[in-house]
Amino acid sequence: MKRQKIKDLFAGFAMGVINALFGAGGGILTVEYLKRSGTPLKSAHATSVAIIMPLSLISAGIYLYNGAFAISDCLAYLPGGALGAVFGAFFLKKIPDFYIKKIFALFIIYASVKLLLR
Repeated sequence: MKRQKIKDLFAGFAMGVINALFGAGGGILTVEYLKRSGTPLKSAHATSVAIIMPLSLISAGIYLYNGAFAISDCLAYLPGGALGAVFGAFFLKKIPDFYIKKIFALFIIYASVKLLLR
């Protein structure tokens, strides 16, 4: 049990670092870690959001304090993002795991290709 707690602590550290450096990468790492730990797919996605949200708030606070962005930079995206978050949270249960896996994989591939071709 102690070994698992140490493993989870290091995984959490990696999630925080990746999230702070790359944004969405922390969530991807979190979902994969949770799935490998035996968490069911949909629960892994939902739990990942719950883990990444406070990590993102901490990182955003530090970035804001250091002048990396202004709150006004975010305002245009927040209403649509909030609506999308509500939509996604309500419909996650209704989408079969097969499609969740495929959509998630396609999103990762799309993001990877975009980053590689820039």
